[in-house]
Amino acid sequence: MPTSRVHTQQKETLTHVAIIGCGKGGQALMEMFAGDTQVRIVGIAETNPDATGLPLAKKLKIPVRKHYRTLIKSRDIDLVIDVSGNPEVETSLLTIDRPGMAVIGGPNAKYMWQLIDARMRAQQETERQLNKYQRLARLYVKEAASAVSEDRTRIACEIHDGLIQTLVGLNYKLDLCQTLATQDSEQCLEILTQIKTQLKSSIEEARYVIFNLRPLFSGQLDIIPAVQNYLKSFETQTHIKIVFRTNGHERALDSKTKIFLFRIIQESLANVQKHAKATRVDVTVDIQQDRLRATISDDGIGFDAETALTTRFSWDSFGLRAIIERARLIGGDATIESTPKNGTRITLESPINRPRSKTSPRSSAPIFSLAADAPPTRRKRNG
Repeated sequence: MPTSRVHTQQKETLTHVAIIGCGKGGQALMEMFAGDTQVRIVGIAETNPDATGLPLAKKLKIPVRKHYRTLIKSRDIDLVIDVSGNPEVETSLLTIDRPGMAVIGGPNAKYMWQLIDARMRAQQETERQLNKYQRLARLYVKEAASAVSEDRTRIACEIHDGLIQTLVGLNYKLDLCQTLATQDSEQCLEILTQIKTQLKSSIEEARYVIFNLRPLFSGQLDIIPAVQNYLKSFETQTHIKIVFRTNGHERALDSKTKIFLFRIIQESLANVQKHAKATRVDVTVDIQQDRLRATISDDGIGFDAETALTTRFSWDSFGLRAIIERARLIGGDATIESTPKNGTRITLESPINRPRSKTSPRSSAPIFSLAADAPPTRRKRNG
């Protein structure tokens, strides 16, 4: 096919549009048509030199005329859209009778650009929210990678400084026993007793490391024992006193709420460990008939919560934002109250969607003793 014929067919498929008015309506039309390969804006008519859409017209290299009559004289125009809001222009356009050229004006044009503007705004808001969650996701991945690295380092140190050192000592004592077996049987038995004691201690060390490696909670498990177990582990590792209170029955909670509640408590305590310099943390879970309320408060150094939460996405405030986002994902709200030297209080409140199956009546439970269901604790090594 000859090149000139191809160009002629492409020209015929384009819709040539003239826009009268370069205010908000004209700007909305330009934004919509700018990405349309089937539409070409041949020109815009505007008498106001300060019209809001003129910078965009200049950016898109669209010719601007002061008089609309000059603009519509062109024979290449297929559609004229009047968004000027000028009654005289509207009346004048009604008298035009040119074959192949359509005119949209008055209320119809206004309604059209309002729909376009609303669509553009909705798209921009969608993109803004998407960008926000993409940034949050990137921070979450970065935080997760850092957490994994920190855990690996901590566990490696625990194994090297604890378990391996003990095993090296045991190996040395076994060599000594081998030498004393034929020379001093009494001393050999004494050392074997020490070795047995240290082996028990090493087994406890290994159990402790394994406990820290395993996942502590699944949505299919009971939340209260899982939280209690986690808090005991946290108390053992950090030497921060934990007081855990609970009220109500966890059967009222669905698995998603249980998981997010656990993660919020976990994230809150991670922040306490990293930043708070606290000596005590109070954790309360109150499960009412139609509402869940949980609080995590510490006696640490505190911080300026308002500044931390209003600052654009940052590494230091990521954990706090993660708590708020998790609360929203179960239809609830999380509030973070803190000022320097006055500790921190995190409160989660969320409605409870009652399951269809029958549940037992709500019951109250006393303050839990963290000694129950505790992980293996370190024993003082001998020798």
